[in-house]
Amino acid sequence: MELKSLEGCRLKIGSYPPFIYNACGGGGKAELLPGQQNNLLYVSFSSKTFSIPPLTSRTTKFLSLPLPPGLKIEMSMDKLEGTIDKKTGEILLKFESKFLFSVGTIYKFPYLIVKTILKTGKVKGKLHIGEGLVLQTNGKTKLVGISIIPITGNKILDTFLGLPNEALAELQCEIK
Repeated sequence: MELKSLEGCRLKIGSYPPFIYNACGGGGKAELLPGQQNNLLYVSFSSKTFSIPPLTSRTTKFLSLPLPPGLKIEMSMDKLEGTIDKKTGEILLKFESKFLFSVGTIYKFPYLIVKTILKTGKVKGKLHIGEGLVLQTNGKTKLVGISIIPITGNKILDTFLGLPNEALAELQCEIK
């Protein structure tokens, strides 16, 4: 089984407008784990082989404009595992990742730590609401998750993003 990320993804933190993100080219193969129920697939993606394209001027728009050249947000996935219900198409995946924001080669901020449950159902936090899409017969799905991003210890980044703060992720993908 393989997950491929698609265009039309969104990332939103606090009251900032969303980043519109083309994540095409990302993804990886899942290991199927032994399960207890016939209709549930237990899946785990390897952090060593799973790829997530960075947010750059080529892949990301903010306020309808590309990110300025030199700004980059790289993501390194630590955990992506959970269940896929073959009958209903519902997906629940535990996601843990580090986001590294850099300005050219001049400055790298501390990691933003993201931990959430990506799912096909509804999510609602204090600031954000999202709704996923169950796995379709063509393999398309939309996963959503809300996370509280903790402070990094970097006063500039923490103040700029209002950390700790709530974030919403919407991932358009295909699972086959």
